[in-house]
Amino acid sequence: MEGRVIKVSGPLIVAEGMSDVEMFDVVKVSDKRLIGEVIELRDDKASIQVYEETSGLSVGAVVQSTGSPLSVELGPGLIEGLFDGIQRPLKGLSDACGDRIATGVEVNALDRDKKWTFVPTVKVGDKVVAGDVLGTVDETSIIVHKILVPYGVEGTIKSIVEKGDYTVVDTIAVVETAKGEHPLTMMQKWPVRKARPHKGKLSPFSPMITGQRVIDTLFPIAKGGVAAVPGPFGSGKTVVQHQLAKWADAQIIVYVGCGERGNEMTDVLNEFPELKDPKSGESLMKRTVLIANTSDMPVAAREASIYTGITIAEYFRDMGYTVAIMADSTSRWAEALREMSGRLEEMPGEEGYPAYLASRIAEFYERAGIVNVLGSGDTVGAISAIGAVSPPGGDLSEPVAQGTLRIVKVFWGLSAQLAYKRHFPAIDWLQSYSLYDDKLSTWYDDNVASDFSKCKTELMYILQEESELEEIVRLVGMDALGDKERLILETSRSIREDFLHQNAFDEIDTYTSMTKQYKMMKLILDFYHLANDALQTVELNQILALPVREQIGRAKYIPETELSKLDEIAKAERNEIGALVANGGER
Repeated sequence: MEGRVIKVSGPLIVAEGMSDVEMFDVVKVSDKRLIGEVIELRDDKASIQVYEETSGLSVGAVVQSTGSPLSVELGPGLIEGLFDGIQRPLKGLSDACGDRIATGVEVNALDRDKKWTFVPTVKVGDKVVAGDVLGTVDETSIIVHKILVPYGVEGTIKSIVEKGDYTVVDTIAVVETAKGEHPLTMMQKWPVRKARPHKGKLSPFSPMITGQRVIDTLFPIAKGGVAAVPGPFGSGKTVVQHQLAKWADAQIIVYVGCGERGNEMTDVLNEFPELKDPKSGESLMKRTVLIANTSDMPVAAREASIYTGITIAEYFRDMGYTVAIMADSTSRWAEALREMSGRLEEMPGEEGYPAYLASRIAEFYERAGIVNVLGSGDTVGAISAIGAVSPPGGDLSEPVAQGTLRIVKVFWGLSAQLAYKRHFPAIDWLQSYSLYDDKLSTWYDDNVASDFSKCKTELMYILQEESELEEIVRLVGMDALGDKERLILETSRSIREDFLHQNAFDEIDTYTSMTKQYKMMKLILDFYHLANDALQTVELNQILALPVREQIGRAKYIPETELSKLDEIAKAERNEIGALVANGGER
């Protein structure tokens, strides 16, 4: 099937003679064999978004359809991989054409020559269905790659290879199906715009622990949950996502750099191999897949990168893994949609974005979740999706932010004011929220401490009281407040500086376990309660001058292996305030 180009408009071309193609079919354009995808059909004319530079492309160039939609290759070799938005391996491209990517270069996403040690887990005569595990491959030192029966295949194992080394395209098994024999390899393909099937979604029931105190304690995300990180330029969206990618309680990380600056992806590439996975002690890259489509790469491929990332995440979810996907940022992805919509001359919606923007955002986030995966067993897998949103000037009323907030259950609103104060993570505790709170409070009370939810509620109450008291102070001054109100302000300052503020560059403070988070929270609240009672007999200034206050402030720097020191500080609180009261205020 061949057509001819009749119009070229940047990454969008129009070809005629394309009556036999279907929506989202991949095509090859001109003798350069540029990769494109059909995004609109009118009679025998097809509008095609080209994922490569189109300069020099002329009217009359030949367009050939491949007859298949844009798909990703799934199999051993994904982990530790760095791909562009349409899953071309950047190392393979570099080897083929040097530092500057040439147009029309075709490189397989998965290495066809590398051999993997396959260990079969089924035998001849076993009945298998889609999602069953045929065997395993130790892809990295910490990830066991499960080779699954592809979707649509069901039958009896007629033959299967012995344990040994095979490439991803070698036949490892043959299944006798109702339609005949079906050979299977370690690699399968899946169209990126189609969600991978599962048995059914489950309600999230446990948190994804991130080690970030403001997130885990105040605004938690569930495993299989969805969250948005909106904020203005410089407020720390990328820093938050890097921290989550490094420390989140997920077995697989898929990081999608979607339209952000190239130096940010460079930071990821430089940092992740050096970082140690807290559970295994191995390099973090040994459980990470990177999709890089930076701001200087073709804009059309930016739109595809989100789907490439979520499809790879679904593949590992189907193995029963907990996956976290970071999209940085969905605003740049939406801008790619806006540009392509404008070139298609579609009726624009608000601020020039396409009218279907909200539904496209929903399609992405709805592919996250915790599910019963396909297969004979009751395996559960989960995808947690965290998307950064970059509204111009931090304006949350703009269409991308609004479309995202209608879908996600967790809102970590970043504040430029906090960022300017060097308070990181700059998550505004008065604006942010988590709709998983009610479901996860039982888990926290059962697994961390029986009064965890109660303490958290009180913590938020004090922070809200501080906001109201600050209005009074701005109007009439600090002298108008009584000791109890001043104690609330001092306690909230301690919450902000000693608990919510977290140094990502400090070896100890960068990650905090739930046990330590609870004990730190209790230290601050217990001091507040003891001080509040002591105000009946002693002055506030005497209480605030106690040495234990400095110990509370430095509790964040106590290593996880020495948490008993937090209990010693709690004891010191009681002793020092008790002695102050007993002596009538004299120390």
